[in-house]
Amino acid sequence: MSEPTAVDPPAGHPAGRGPNHDVDALTAPGYDTDRVWTLPNALSFLRLIGVPLFVWLILGPHDDIVAVVVLAIAGFTDWLDGHLARAWHQTSRVGQMLDPVADRLYIGAIVVSLAVRHLVPWWLVGVLLARELMLAAIVPALRTRGYTSLPVHFIGKSATFCLLYAFPAVLLGGDTWEGAIVFKVVGWAFAIWGTGLYWWACLLYLRQTYHLLQTPRAPASVAPRPPGRDG
Repeated sequence: MSEPTAVDPPAGHPAGRGPNHDVDALTAPGYDTDRVWTLPNALSFLRLIGVPLFVWLILGPHDDIVAVVVLAIAGFTDWLDGHLARAWHQTSRVGQMLDPVADRLYIGAIVVSLAVRHLVPWWLVGVLLARELMLAAIVPALRTRGYTSLPVHFIGKSATFCLLYAFPAVLLGGDTWEGAIVFKVVGWAFAIWGTGLYWWACLLYLRQTYHLLQTPRAPASVAPRPPGRDG
């Protein structure tokens, strides 16, 4: 459950040239490489492997401390792979796709696991899932303009940050050890803010899609230009 990723518009598309910022923002920088096996991408794959491990730790042995350590490592590799991709000029389409997928899987795994443990209500799972379904529903409309997704918005990144830190705190606050209440309060504060920002970002993406649909379609005979890439 993360944010949409930026893709290039088809050649001849007015995105990036018109006066509308929502459409202008849809252009993306070029990728440095089309290689799959780079160190930044390897870190992203490693982060994906941590998802089932986290779920097993939460629902199997209930080893919450180790589960939080797995999340901390995932968060560090999330920052590190982007930093290395930019520093080493190894940004790629694969890396651009893996990052939001990993974020979505981690947030989904966390919130569902906590709901199974009765640490968060199932309605919260529904609220977050409804947002993802709404974004998925606009993909067919985006494809009519040559896009598969929208560029990441700062609000969406902030929401993801809040949620990825909120639920581990809620997890640690669900026990009876001294000081657990502090984690519980902080965790729920981040969860509330993160959920609100998550939906705010969703509304921004819907507005962006609306403005994009107001632009004329690119000529069918014009082939899309090579993709750009973000770290």
